[in-house]
Amino acid sequence: MPRDEMHRPLKRLSLGQRLWRRRPGAIPAAAVAMALAFLGGGLWISRIPAPLAGEPVVMVAIPENAEIVTSSTTPADDPIPPADTDQSPEDVIDQSTVQIIGGEQHDDGMQVQDLAPEDEAAPESHEAMIIVAPHRALKVAPIEAVTEKTDQGPLPRIGGNGKKPFDAYSQVTPLAVTHSDMPKITLVLGGMGLNARLTKKAVDTLPGDVTLGFAPYGEDLQAQVNQARAAGHEILLQVPMEPVGYPGNNPGPSTLLSDVKPEQNIAALKWLMSRFAGFSGITNYMGARLLVTEDALRPVMKEVQSRGLVYLEDATVNMTLSPKVAQDLRLPVQRASMVIDAEPTVPAIQAALARLEKAAARNGSVIATGSGLDVTIETVAEWAKTLQEKGILLVPVSAAYKGRAS
Repeated sequence: MPRDEMHRPLKRLSLGQRLWRRRPGAIPAAAVAMALAFLGGGLWISRIPAPLAGEPVVMVAIPENAEIVTSSTTPADDPIPPADTDQSPEDVIDQSTVQIIGGEQHDDGMQVQDLAPEDEAAPESHEAMIIVAPHRALKVAPIEAVTEKTDQGPLPRIGGNGKKPFDAYSQVTPLAVTHSDMPKITLVLGGMGLNARLTKKAVDTLPGDVTLGFAPYGEDLQAQVNQARAAGHEILLQVPMEPVGYPGNNPGPSTLLSDVKPEQNIAALKWLMSRFAGFSGITNYMGARLLVTEDALRPVMKEVQSRGLVYLEDATVNMTLSPKVAQDLRLPVQRASMVIDAEPTVPAIQAALARLEKAAARNGSVIATGSGLDVTIETVAEWAKTLQEKGILLVPVSAAYKGRAS
């Protein structure tokens, strides 16, 4: 017969079964676990030493030191070969011959000197550190992007991207140099290309920041220009302009004249500019008559401006209209304040250079011109060696159109 469940004794549960039936739910268990974790973590953190506890802490980003490169105030012993067209001036700096102005002597023999005198205690007033390199080769000319090919030869032109020959053919002068408070001197020696020996002497002897003016009448001009650029020299084209007393006083073939049709002067200017490539601007050779004749001067200056060049005028013409015309045309123009070898003797050139230093200290910057004579090259080369200790910067002509040098 069936079992009577009502008379069956109750089954006794084990301890594990009784505990399992009394287990907490999932949410309370999770809350207890989190509480235990926070408690344990707090105890662990409290045992970690904190040496800066209670002290204010400021975190700042410190920029890396920037090395500012400019050309040398002393000539290099050995010339370097022309730079590859794909290299920039910064790529070809000879780091083994770098000198520095601003700092201290390093163990490797590199010279580092403070720009400010020792009695100026505030380091904030010191100039930027300026690295001085004997060679800063410029690219081989012509540079295709800023060159117009013609039957006469290469002509400068503004590139499709707006890049100008002035920019393409100029030395790279850092803003810290152009905006520096140090006195700056720009020196342009002309007559290059006419005498191969003297041109080579100037290229090999003078520091790279001496700008060289090439006449349009020499032989192998492009080769000579590229040798000069490989040594770091910026190049200007000397354009013959009508002087007083022309034609008895004749600067040379294709001289720009004051009494001809504008088309004739433009054709002559194009021929002169096509003799070689690599110049960042033009400078006058003579020109006392043309430079005071506005109707003849204006078309010439307009052509120069349209080709992305700058104009530098020497100090031989007094009543010149070039500043007025250039301002109207928005042509960058600078004017030299003296000719250093008007009297081509060592004492006279040394005296002129001393006056140049005083003018630079007084005005901040100054431009002077001279000729590529033996006596001028030798005197300038010796004088340039003294500029670093005098705290004077020798800068290429392009720097005169930028920053405080302008």
